[in-house]
Amino acid sequence: MTVYFVGAGPGAADLITVRGLRVLESAPVCLYAGSLVPRDLLDACPPGARLVDTANLTLDEIVAELTAAHRDGLDVARLCSGDPSVFSAVAEQVRRLDAAGVPHEIVPGVPAFAAAAASLGRELTVPGVGQTVILTRTAARATPMPAGEDLATLGASGATMVLHLAVQRVEEVAAGLLPHYGADCPVAVVARASRPDELILRGTLDGIAALVREAGVKRTAVIVVGRVLTASAFPDSHLYSAERERV
Repeated sequence: MTVYFVGAGPGAADLITVRGLRVLESAPVCLYAGSLVPRDLLDACPPGARLVDTANLTLDEIVAELTAAHRDGLDVARLCSGDPSVFSAVAEQVRRLDAAGVPHEIVPGVPAFAAAAASLGRELTVPGVGQTVILTRTAARATPMPAGEDLATLGASGATMVLHLAVQRVEEVAAGLLPHYGADCPVAVVARASRPDELILRGTLDGIAALVREAGVKRTAVIVVGRVLTASAFPDSHLYSAERERV
């Protein structure tokens, strides 16, 4: 058997990959976070599949479900919101499975920041404006940030920044980045990207916190900070330039 960590995408059920959907359609056991994974996706599970909502389970309880399926010889689709490579808690589950000798595989998905950029209709790497994207979060009640990964340090680069799990501390985010990006730096908050109830807030660093408070956004949102959000007078990329040597 194999435990498949499947990126379920940012919210819309049809943004799961073809590979991920095939795993879901064939696995007799599916573990999913009920608060994050669209219920429509579960309709793809085979009839009689064991469905386990992990929203209120501990790590030990989740791993117990995975190892039980291993003992029974049953493949598992472990649905992760967005893409398993960022902020998914997959690393600690994989570590436990390795120790228990349980085979596993990761199936990538559409990350929330990519869905947010699509909803904004913007590329996050614009020639001459920004070619670096930092994906990060704030500490709040979560695991403390490693040394050197605070907003002041990361913001000193001036790179486009995407913050997950930070909208409840948007005032702190804005205050920490304002000295590096400027009060007029464009900011967008995308809540529930790709879902029917998606909400987009556009503003600047000195006003975005008020917009978030007014809209009542408290979770399932990403914050995008950077000049790429409004850039228009930028050079064409070399990729399609007529001067580029093509072999």
